[in-house]
Amino acid sequence: MANVIFTSKATAKNGRDGHVKSEDGLIDVKLVNPATNKEDKGSNPEQLFAAAYASCFDGALNLVASKYKKEIDSLTTAAVSFLNDPEDNGFKISVELLVKIKGVDQNEAEDLVKKAHQVCPYSKATRGNIDVQLKPEAV
Repeated sequence: MANVIFTSKATAKNGRDGHVKSEDGLIDVKLVNPATNKEDKGSNPEQLFAAAYASCFDGALNLVASKYKKEIDSLTTAAVSFLNDPEDNGFKISVELLVKIKGVDQNEAEDLVKKAHQVCPYSKATRGNIDVQLKPEAV
């Protein structure tokens, strides 16, 4: 059984047109549904998920690179799309991970990204549940 290292908490009120706040107050965000409200400013669950997945994946990538003695500089962008899928009883998300890596060639970049996808907790959590496309690029 896994041992808990730490737990983070956030509470949302009124869903996509509400507010979300982390327990420590570092995240304190108005939520706006961009599908129905183009005028107000605020975040949305997909944007928050994109930020979380990008940072987790980039951390996993750097961990994998260090294990293979590769000195890299990386930039990971997660593009999270909100989809309407009538065949799947409604809505779902998909993710595209755009990963730019300095310090390796294209083949090494692809290999490191594939390995990071195997160890990243967010990749593990989404595997088999949502479409995740990996787009590594050596720069």
